[in-house]
Amino acid sequence: MTVNDPQRSRPTEPLWRAGQVFRLATLVYAVGYQAHAVSEYIRPTLSWVIVALMAVWSGVAAIVLSRDGAARRWWVVADVAVVVGAMAATRLVADQDWYSAHQSLPTTLWATNAVISAAILSGPLVGVLAGLGIAIVAVAVRGTVDVDLAGDATAPVLMSVGLAVGLAANTARRAQGQLERAARLAAATEERERLGREVHDGVLQVLAYVRRRGAEIGGPTLELSTLAGEQEVALRELISEQALPVAGGDVDVDLRTLLRSQAGTAVSVSTPGGAVTMPRDRAEELAAVVRTALSNVALHAGANAKAYVLLEDLGVDVIVSVRDDGVGMAADRLAAAEAEGRMGVSRSILGRVAALGGDATLDTAVGEGVEWEIRVGKRAPGKG
Repeated sequence: MTVNDPQRSRPTEPLWRAGQVFRLATLVYAVGYQAHAVSEYIRPTLSWVIVALMAVWSGVAAIVLSRDGAARRWWVVADVAVVVGAMAATRLVADQDWYSAHQSLPTTLWATNAVISAAILSGPLVGVLAGLGIAIVAVAVRGTVDVDLAGDATAPVLMSVGLAVGLAANTARRAQGQLERAARLAAATEERERLGREVHDGVLQVLAYVRRRGAEIGGPTLELSTLAGEQEVALRELISEQALPVAGGDVDVDLRTLLRSQAGTAVSVSTPGGAVTMPRDRAEELAAVVRTALSNVALHAGANAKAYVLLEDLGVDVIVSVRDDGVGMAADRLAAAEAEGRMGVSRSILGRVAALGGDATLDTAVGEGVEWEIRVGKRAPGKG
């Protein structure tokens, strides 16, 4: 996003408008200072011409910079150039004895406007650099360096203004971004709830009924029951995903939502009462592990097998248990499958868990079902 992007500049509009009010106030001070000091100039007429040009520029800049537009950056550059030019003109209207002991013709206060504009446009770093640059010009105009800050605080004042206003501008942009994300999340949550009510009242109830009755009747209707169950789970997942913010992998999401989306008539999901937050990429990968384990239950545990998912929050780590009451398998069956070249479980479950820096333990026996216990850290190793 560039500095000219309207989305970037919009939250700083109040700062731009306030800056232009300050600009006009400093012009009044500059004119008053001119009236006081003009008798000491060697070219008083020229000094009034320069002050008149400052007044014209102040009015034009106040109008242009108070409006949002792509050309604002170039007006800020011109603002800095006008300030530098007006300061340098001090040597044309006053002798060395005067300009070496006084502030420049446009006054330090009026020169601050260029620093404020640069800081609002591009942030604290540019604001500080603009303040430092104008302070250097002031030193060059006087031809002397005064290290006594009590007597000449031009540099620290200008740099402090650039820092403070730049930080305020960045804070306004961050606040606007957070507000927009919160609004999107609220809208997505509201839509999810509306969709959930409509789907639950109709489609999900029908699919659940077809799944249950098909399993009870058996025979050719068993396949219809299985398809209805798969669509029921898919719909539940779609509804749950509406609650998730669209964000990158570093944004935290509630793992409970991802796991609950996999619940169905044959799958029971139990989660803690409070949110279990993890970075989105890790949470989705862990949910994919659970989805694979549940797929194995549907394929191998038997037609009437039920699966149970339990999530435990241990603070730094989470434990997800996936257990079924199906036919089970021999304890060495997984190793035998790998030896035969069938790497589905190894890659989908063990490989994913290892990539997350966690551990997966398999407990099974013939006739006693299968239980996976998966333990992973909420954060990637080394990230706290």
